[in-house]
Amino acid sequence: MRRALLVACLVLGLPSSAAEPPRAYVLKAARLFDAKTGKLVTPGVVVVTNGKVAAVGAGAKAPEGARVVELGDATLLPGFMDSHTHLTGEPGEDWRQDVIDSLQRTIPEQTLESLPRVRATLMAGFTTVRNLGAGDFIDVGLRNSIRRGTVVGPRMLTATAGLGTTGGHCDEGNSWRKGVLADETGAGVADGPEALRAKVRDTLKYGADLIKVCATGGVLSLNSDVDSPQLTQAELDAIVDEAHARKRKVAAHAHGAEGAKRAIRAGVDSIEHGSLLDDEALDLMKRKGTWFVPTAMAFQGVKERADQGRLPEDNIRKVRAVDEARKQSLRKAIARGVRIAFGTDAGVFEHGRNAGEFALLVEAGMAPAEALRAATVHAAELLGVSATLGTLEPGKLADVVAVPGNPLQDIRKTEAVFFVMKEGVIYRHDTEPVVPSAAR
Repeated sequence: MRRALLVACLVLGLPSSAAEPPRAYVLKAARLFDAKTGKLVTPGVVVVTNGKVAAVGAGAKAPEGARVVELGDATLLPGFMDSHTHLTGEPGEDWRQDVIDSLQRTIPEQTLESLPRVRATLMAGFTTVRNLGAGDFIDVGLRNSIRRGTVVGPRMLTATAGLGTTGGHCDEGNSWRKGVLADETGAGVADGPEALRAKVRDTLKYGADLIKVCATGGVLSLNSDVDSPQLTQAELDAIVDEAHARKRKVAAHAHGAEGAKRAIRAGVDSIEHGSLLDDEALDLMKRKGTWFVPTAMAFQGVKERADQGRLPEDNIRKVRAVDEARKQSLRKAIARGVRIAFGTDAGVFEHGRNAGEFALLVEAGMAPAEALRAATVHAAELLGVSATLGTLEPGKLADVVAVPGNPLQDIRKTEAVFFVMKEGVIYRHDTEPVVPSAAR
């Protein structure tokens, strides 16, 4: 029986421990990050039993027979959370080939190609993600398979297809010659308040955990200006009202200030990207408590592709036009005290690089401790999972990562995660030191 289990684990890419009941552990490191206070605790000790945190701190008692894991001069932290990912896609070397592949590869192929991406995300220390847009319900299948333990990856909250209007950023058919596609309109596209309200119901019917809406144009879409509002106030009001009535949150893709302000007034839970937010929009977010997910890594990743000539010219012009403005928006948001949750838009760049966002937040003026809180306790609040995740406290799920040294002194230590535990199961434990990507 055990041999059969090991064979299955090798085929599926699972660690053998993932298929076994979680055991008791005592994790020991030089220090622990208390996400509630933003301070370090020394020494770092976490006791794990039955997949949950049983005790924390030097005085914690180890259960009989517990395995002691000595991690040395390292820092224990809650598992990181990325509030904005696209795990079902990743850019290749040639954007034209990416287009062809998206049309020729079957849904099963596209699903299988997502498996290394979800694994890379988990191994980078991200134990929970919010996936904001995917086609053909591949994200729902990944989420369910990860829950069942047949796929190794982070815990997922999924939005399935993004909602938007005809010809907008969420309309996947907005750059094709008329008649060339069997489905001319994206799965989440509708026009008018009641039609979009119905789209919310349809999206939730087929497994979405939340709603994603495209309130403005985007950098990587064609035929739509980045700053153009794409839904009326009445349309956004209907989307948010329907989602909240069904106890689901709403994330709004919004670059331009006017579209963002309409979304904020409608009551969306988060603004994604926010590259052209003006003072009025930021003040409105502060007053209403709207979360900001700035996705700075997305802009860095897109700029890298632009510099390498791996994007259409229209997209290159867009990213160049908004880059300085988006830096200013993020700096102002931090200075104003707008609530910020960690999110990267991974999928417009390679998965597994998510932790690069920490350094970009710090460069924009955020204290290292607050950057860590953005990916732990604050992200947990945005995602609605604070009761079970976000901090290392007794009774919460044992999602624990370790980085070498002290990340409050060098935030790029977050890019060198060498230990990953999710719900009491160890998925990564490197015996050799990890060199952060920035130092290579």
